[in-house]
Amino acid sequence: MAEIIQRDGTWAFDGTTVRITPGLHRSVPLFRQTYGEITVPLEAVAGVVYEPERRRGRLRLRLREGADPLLQATGGRLPDAADPYRLLVDIDRSGVAEYLAEEIRHALLLDQIPKDPTKAYLLPGPPVPVSVRSSDGTVSFDGAQVRIDWSDTSERVKRATGPRIVAVGDLVQVEWLPNTGHEDGFMRFVTRETVFSKLPPEKDPYALDLWGSTRRDLLTALVATAVTSRLPHPSARGGSDGEGAGDGGFRDRPPRAVRIPPPADHHDVLLRRLRELGELHREGVLTDEEFTMTKAAVLRGFR
Repeated sequence: MAEIIQRDGTWAFDGTTVRITPGLHRSVPLFRQTYGEITVPLEAVAGVVYEPERRRGRLRLRLREGADPLLQATGGRLPDAADPYRLLVDIDRSGVAEYLAEEIRHALLLDQIPKDPTKAYLLPGPPVPVSVRSSDGTVSFDGAQVRIDWSDTSERVKRATGPRIVAVGDLVQVEWLPNTGHEDGFMRFVTRETVFSKLPPEKDPYALDLWGSTRRDLLTALVATAVTSRLPHPSARGGSDGEGAGDGGFRDRPPRAVRIPPPADHHDVLLRRLRELGELHREGVLTDEEFTMTKAAVLRGFR
């Protein structure tokens, strides 16, 4: 067993898995503490390196492309401090860090682990249900469908369309960009019907505009990862409707949700929202494209 314990967290390698546990120090980002412990199987590892610096070094674990839904969902855009595969190392522990890195590299050679992309996710996503409150609203995922409830500060066009509920089977992908504090971020749920939509996140009824607390908004990556882990694996895409052959891309994917006819009073609510959208369009708040897009989102509620 090779192990290194630092303020930012603990890495332990037993010959078959790398166990990464976040530290409890207040300097550890909320995202890391919330995401929790990660167990990385050796077959998901592409390499490891220790980078010594003057005051502190850094361990970096590199995973094979397609092995981790977290990396797939965030696209390498996590801030360094929130990246679970990076560990700051005190200079007096550099020897331990180098030993840990060498043990992992040695195991990779012995087991002849390939570095090419994987055909399925080798790590699970966050457990569900998961719910996060962001600056634009609250997004929840129960493993079968995504629900967005808008906040009072959301754009009028979003509040007029009401809560968004999307079944996993209707999703093509999740697009995620963090709120950096200097530039707004967003999380967009791309469906088969909205894949070509060009609405800005602040007006897109399928997107959360992330503009508030960077610490809190970063937690939306939990939902993005949980949803991504239940979508077809990137290697399985390419067929019709974004679906490809092979069981690897559909592991743990829930069946398509069955639509239940909504009650009559639900139709009244949708009609009221359509009238509100029409008023926003006439007032010039919504462009023709935005009105068409949001009207279509409301009309789908009648099905």
